[in-house]
Amino acid sequence: MNGDIAERLFSLSKDYFGNLIKVFRFADLIDIAIIAALTYVVLIWFKKTTSRFVLIGIVILGAIYSSARFFSMYLTEYVFQGFFAILLIAMVIIFQEDLRRFFERLAMWGFFKRQGERTKTDELIDTLVRTATSLAQKRYGALLVLPGKDYLDRHIEVGTELDGTISEPLLESLFDPHSIGHDGAAIIENGRVTKFGCHLPLSSNTKKLHNLGLRHTAALGLSERTDALCIVISEERGTISVAQEENLRRLTSPDQLRTILERFYHPQSPKETRTKIWVRWIKENPFEKALAVALASVLWLAFAYQTESIRRDFVIPIEYRNLQSSWIIEEPKTKEASITLVGSQQAFNLLDPQTLKIVVDMSALKEGRQALHLSRDLVRSPSNLSVLSIQPDQIRITARQMVATAMPVKVETTGTVHENLVVRSVEPKPPAIQVLALPKNHKHLVAVTEPIDLSVITSSTIVEPRIIFPPDIQFPDGKPPAVRVVITIESKKEPK
Repeated sequence: MNGDIAERLFSLSKDYFGNLIKVFRFADLIDIAIIAALTYVVLIWFKKTTSRFVLIGIVILGAIYSSARFFSMYLTEYVFQGFFAILLIAMVIIFQEDLRRFFERLAMWGFFKRQGERTKTDELIDTLVRTATSLAQKRYGALLVLPGKDYLDRHIEVGTELDGTISEPLLESLFDPHSIGHDGAAIIENGRVTKFGCHLPLSSNTKKLHNLGLRHTAALGLSERTDALCIVISEERGTISVAQEENLRRLTSPDQLRTILERFYHPQSPKETRTKIWVRWIKENPFEKALAVALASVLWLAFAYQTESIRRDFVIPIEYRNLQSSWIIEEPKTKEASITLVGSQQAFNLLDPQTLKIVVDMSALKEGRQALHLSRDLVRSPSNLSVLSIQPDQIRITARQMVATAMPVKVETTGTVHENLVVRSVEPKPPAIQVLALPKNHKHLVAVTEPIDLSVITSSTIVEPRIIFPPDIQFPDGKPPAVRVVITIESKKEPK
């Protein structure tokens, strides 16, 4: 008995995965890769943000709501429907700062950093370590900010532009107690001090501050909002602290500071080869990468891949293309056809019926009545849906090739000019129009202007009336030419 069950399960699994391999496309692989990348970014973001517990709570409520719908718990479902109606607004309010950071970081994700402006990190680290040690020994309070990938402009207030090459004398002069901007922070980017005397946002986390000063509060506040590294030198204790990733840590030796700076600048180091970058990227956050791929695969199997196929009928338009201007199709012309599509329910959910059409190539027309076969490859439909049938499978048309001819223009007039005036001439310009017409009609074609009222004309003039063209004609350049009518008016000569 157990053997039969196991054999049946094995057979079902074999059929399932066999069908999966047959229908799996390269586009599906790209589909999974995109969702996996987005999922990974979100996982890393919530791994570092303080709002991740709020997200966990929302996920738990979502699971309760899904269970209530599955088990038909109507009261719970009714209550939660109101909750999820305002969930989007609540998430924007709760995560507004985190969402802003997320989109800023997404726009400036590593590859967009300006590689050419990075200086030699070893020299920069040596300068920072020496300066921090010297400032701590002299009991000079200081706050150095090293930006990461996040932009800092919206978090920094006041500040004086400097753009000076970093050096120990420069930093000591900025944080000298007699300096104007010694109470503010100095921003160090690409080996240069870009600003000094800057004010940073303050942290409200009293548990991590432990009665520390304003510099430590500002350093922790900036680390809570960005990925910047802040170095703080205490004026009272002569100690060196580092604020990074929402944490404030007091260091016991300059070597610790050197290690932190090397770790901070290591991803940006120009010495790192492209191969090492890829190896480091693979080793970073392996659990989150595996989880993102697994979640994307499960979502694809749940929503995109379905073994059961359904059929649906559509009435779609027939579009005639590549019809040369010298050909005309006589009416009645078939304009619609009925097709039957086969695919998964998810594929039909994503389908826009307005995009369906049959495209018929008219470049190989023949004179007279003929049949055009409507094959499946003429149907413009998504690749995840198959065309089962087309009705009708062929259409009959009558095609005629037109000949070039000169069609005269006839000017129609109404009314008469004033009794003291006389019409000398009414001439169309041009007098004839080049058109394409059927051979049986080309000798009898005339273009007629809309009637021109002569009673309102008091002098010679030029008008551009609307032209009434006969049916079943084409123009060589695809549009009708402009026709002007020159009307010459003269005064009557009085008898001598």
